[in-house]
Amino acid sequence: MLSTSTIQIVQSTVPVLASHGAAITKVFYQRLFQAHPELKHVFNQSNQRSDRQSQALATAVYAAAAHIDQLETLKPVLLPVLHKHRSLQIKPEMYPIVGHELLGAMQDVLGEAATPDILRAWGEAYGEIANLFITLEAELYAQDEQAKGFSGYQTVEISDVEEQADGIRALTFHTDGPLPAYRAGQYITVRIQDKDGLWHNRQYSLTTASNIETYTIGVKREGIVSDYLHAAQVGDTVFISAPAGAFTLDASDEPVVLIAGGIGITPMLAMADEALAAGRQVTLHHAVQDERNRPFNEQLALLEQRGARVIRYAEHQAMDQAGRLPKDVIAGITDSTYVCGPEAMIQYVIEHFTASPDKLHYEIFGPTLAFAAETPVAQ
Repeated sequence: MLSTSTIQIVQSTVPVLASHGAAITKVFYQRLFQAHPELKHVFNQSNQRSDRQSQALATAVYAAAAHIDQLETLKPVLLPVLHKHRSLQIKPEMYPIVGHELLGAMQDVLGEAATPDILRAWGEAYGEIANLFITLEAELYAQDEQAKGFSGYQTVEISDVEEQADGIRALTFHTDGPLPAYRAGQYITVRIQDKDGLWHNRQYSLTTASNIETYTIGVKREGIVSDYLHAAQVGDTVFISAPAGAFTLDASDEPVVLIAGGIGITPMLAMADEALAAGRQVTLHHAVQDERNRPFNEQLALLEQRGARVIRYAEHQAMDQAGRLPKDVIAGITDSTYVCGPEAMIQYVIEHFTASPDKLHYEIFGPTLAFAAETPVAQ
């Protein structure tokens, strides 16, 4: 337990973090990779170049400082991060390294303002924060080992490849034995190694309801891992980690609304599949830039045959509607709603969603806390 004086000192630094948090976390990553280059194999280097990861960490540090006397209240906000850490195989021994470099970055940026008392208090506070993460992540690892029989990265073979649209393909993986079960909306992490020996990890949503024989993902070509997967062929192998993610359907029999933009359709396909199998009413909105490049048309048609209402939007050659979802459509939604797609689209839905906030859930492809820092309404 932290002392009252430590809590007071940490909370007093909240205004400082609001002003200098981004600078501190940027310096932190520079220090981290210089001292521990092996961690480049874990952290997404694209997010490093765009400063998205720095912003996400700054948000986490700011939130921790503000709630240092009640860290457990942050668990719902941290849950997507915990799942991401588990999928990337973040282990307890990494936390002391992070803490050392974070305190060093605070001292580098704040200079004399980072007094010995402040650094001491933050050292103690970081220990509490790290222990919370380690404890909660241990629960997720235990779930993998006990319920899924799957730990670390495992080799799977590509058994099928389907071109879905320009720059988008579906890949199906299998192994000799059963794969871990999962919940619709979850993702797997695919790990590949480039020609320079650097490992790259990316998350891809599973596109069908739970299936222990095969996993299928949709991949949009836009980076190192996706380039590799777009060149891969049937019979090639990759490493994956067990399914993870907190973006899953609620446990009810009530109607569900799914809103997807572009490649954001991938988790929605699995959610619609699972919801229909449970006898739930499903409405699926899907927006793309061009109808000619709408991915997963066959799967959408099969969902319609099973009773889902699928509404298609496109900026060009529209079928059901033109452009994006009308504001009045969003405002009229009263059922549990799940959104996945470009951040601008998610912010648009949040802005016009008038039902109870606890009915709205979303998934972004990137650092969740960075998006939260830019979004006026919390998830």
